[in-house]
Amino acid sequence: MFHTRSSSYELIRHAGPSYFPLAFIARLPFAMMTVGVLTLVVAERGSVTLGGLNSAAAGIGTALAGPLLGAAADRLGQRRVLVPVGLVNAVLLGAFVLVVKSATPDLVLLAMSVLIGASAPQIAPMSRTRLVALIRRKIRPADREQVLSSTMAYESAADETVFIVGPFLVGLLATAIAPWLAIAGASALTFVFVTRFALHPTGRLDPGTRDDKRQQAPARELARYPLLTVVAGALGVGLFFGATLTSLTGFLAVDGDGDRAGLLYGVMGIGSAALALGSAAFPARFSLRTRWLVFGALMLAAAVLYATARSELTIVIALAVLGCGIGPTLVSQYSLAAQLSPAGRSATTMTMLGSAVVVGQAVSSAVTGAVVDRLGASTALVFPALTAAFVVAAGIAHVLSARTAALSNCKREPVPA
Repeated sequence: MFHTRSSSYELIRHAGPSYFPLAFIARLPFAMMTVGVLTLVVAERGSVTLGGLNSAAAGIGTALAGPLLGAAADRLGQRRVLVPVGLVNAVLLGAFVLVVKSATPDLVLLAMSVLIGASAPQIAPMSRTRLVALIRRKIRPADREQVLSSTMAYESAADETVFIVGPFLVGLLATAIAPWLAIAGASALTFVFVTRFALHPTGRLDPGTRDDKRQQAPARELARYPLLTVVAGALGVGLFFGATLTSLTGFLAVDGDGDRAGLLYGVMGIGSAALALGSAAFPARFSLRTRWLVFGALMLAAAVLYATARSELTIVIALAVLGCGIGPTLVSQYSLAAQLSPAGRSATTMTMLGSAVVVGQAVSSAVTGAVVDRLGASTALVFPALTAAFVVAAGIAHVLSARTAALSNCKREPVPA
């Protein structure tokens, strides 16, 4: 334990004292993007449907370009990719505020939303890639597995917190000041902090820059079924985020309290961040795949309670339990992805998961919003349970794929979990 703690401090020393707060702030615009677009379009154009479509369009842009940006980072290095992409995204976000307020046709808005999503700098997967590279190069082999687990736990907790804080900030700024301020703020954060993150010294150590380029696995390795099941699980988490926030907003809006959704949504973040960080202390025999299934099942059980809730107290209780399930589930998924990542494709792999979360959130927000409008908030409360079931199903598929691979090739040592 002493050596592991020393190794963790060694990782912090190599990353630098400013790295972790910088990486945390730099990922905020990504979490604000889809909700901010939705809020601004609804406020300025008066159409929930159009707002949902723009939010989904941003998610589609991320799905199309996210893995390509990850592949470019693997090949060219993160600095060469993040600096221009971040600047383009900051300009697009700033321009979007002006375009929404003008008489521009709806199709132009949708096109801009796609471009915003396509140029969104995915700091979370890039950060994971850098830290994994540091662990492999700077941490003694005997401590790498435990330090990797602790690092993935922290990164997942940071993601959980950001995906709670991001929508909360959007709602707070929209309610207290003006809906456009959230997008303008995301533009400013991207310009300053994403650029600073891109130029941080750790950007020189990502796997896409030196010897790893010569050892890069073929792209088809990214389509292996075990890895795709992990991506599907991350998609399910994104679907869950969008369905929960949107259905909660619809439920509270019935009594005119829709602007309080971000505050109650934050209840889920408390248990989520705590359990995500605490998952590093789980014993090795409690494998990553087992954690995925156990905490996914906890998510599903709490989501069923959420679906049947008709009072705010019950909603809060369900959200608190949901948080305890979602945090360790996301940690398990990213840890498995780090283990399954093909050689030299770490940034691509992590970006695939990050894109899946955002796409799921955007699409689910749009679909759930339409259900709220047409069928009522009570019906929409069922959607988080459906998405939690999808997360569990993806976990079962992953476990089965791992067992099949082990049985079909006994000579090959199975991936540790």
